[in-house]
Amino acid sequence: MEEFLSSCRRTVQANTEQGPGFHVVLGNEACDVDSMVSAVAYAYFLSKTAHSEMLALPLLNIGQSDLLLRSDNIFLLQQTGLSPDLLLFRDQVDLRALQRAGRLQLTLVDHNVLPSSDSDLEGAVVEVIDHHLLEREPSASCPVTVEMVGSCATLVTERIIKKAPQILDQQLAQLLYATVVLDCVNMAPAAGKVTPKDSQYAAALETRFPALPLRGALFQALQNAKFDVSGLNTDQMLLKDMKVVSGSLNIAVSVLYIPLEEFLQRAELDAELSGFCQKFGFDLLLLMTISFTESKEPIRELAVFSLSTGCREQVSLYLEQARNPSLNLCLISSPHLHITAYQQGNSMASRKKVLPIVKDFLTERDEDIRPGDAEYEEDSQVPPTPMNSLVDGCPLDDGLPHISAQDLEEKFRKMEANRGRK
Repeated sequence: MEEFLSSCRRTVQANTEQGPGFHVVLGNEACDVDSMVSAVAYAYFLSKTAHSEMLALPLLNIGQSDLLLRSDNIFLLQQTGLSPDLLLFRDQVDLRALQRAGRLQLTLVDHNVLPSSDSDLEGAVVEVIDHHLLEREPSASCPVTVEMVGSCATLVTERIIKKAPQILDQQLAQLLYATVVLDCVNMAPAAGKVTPKDSQYAAALETRFPALPLRGALFQALQNAKFDVSGLNTDQMLLKDMKVVSGSLNIAVSVLYIPLEEFLQRAELDAELSGFCQKFGFDLLLLMTISFTESKEPIRELAVFSLSTGCREQVSLYLEQARNPSLNLCLISSPHLHITAYQQGNSMASRKKVLPIVKDFLTERDEDIRPGDAEYEEDSQVPPTPMNSLVDGCPLDDGLPHISAQDLEEKFRKMEANRGRK
């Protein structure tokens, strides 16, 4: 594995316009352990099995400096004897230049559609392997493997064992095994993450490599590393495990690895969250916390932050009313004016299950907002165009209009219906 990764770095550093193309394996923007390992393992698999002049290249979908925020990623690399310096990061490879030169193919792992910021790269996508809700239309030119298993690494392990079991060694097996165990919460059914396929391939790796670390000890060590947020400021905690959903609103969904009460007690939190939104262009932050009881049962809480009361109330109400799945939210006290906080009764509803709810909210909201509509936000920093006419269009277009009682009643009904949707 070290030689493969070193070769990738050397080729990228020596890249010229006349050089070979790159088949880049790209994880999602959160770049958690699953995305990192799936990208590295599948690119390694392609390098050993694909008959192509293109170089298979694993690429972490974050900047190099952001790896410091992924403490569990660093821990796993150290445990398997891999230096982080061997890896390639998004700010080290110009994907758009490669695409313009016709030298790029993309395989997506641990996500099945590119974010809007990368939508111009869609034409380069040639394969997808993922375990999230399918959002991509399958096509003959882009095979799609999407199964709702606990870990994308399970699907990568399956592909390797079925197609090229000879490439598995202790190091690669430990990377894959650790990822599945971490994602599936130590394979505990009560956590609601593990599926029969996850269990099948974790067991297959255990059988082939009996020297793998003990499952329970491995999980606990990775969990401790993942939950280690000591020394991180608020921005770093939000960026540590964040995904973005965009539409008429730009929403960041961050997983926080401390109890919500502890996070809400951070000094100057309102100002820090406001500054974070302004810096990155977010309209709203959805904060999902996870912690554990002494018996290792997950505790999930949720908070909604936005300086816009309207946005915050709309999202909060939608989450409260969600049924697929129901989050069983219970409102709790928040010491901050712009934060609505909840206990989440459904402890099995991880971010993977909440993201589709957020996307559905944006889809419905976008359908309600017609071009030219002016939305009124009572606390918007930029006041909207005033609604100073009781009739559609300009009132002086055809001279002074006649306004009947029916006109007034109809207009007020529309205004009331619009307020009801907010």
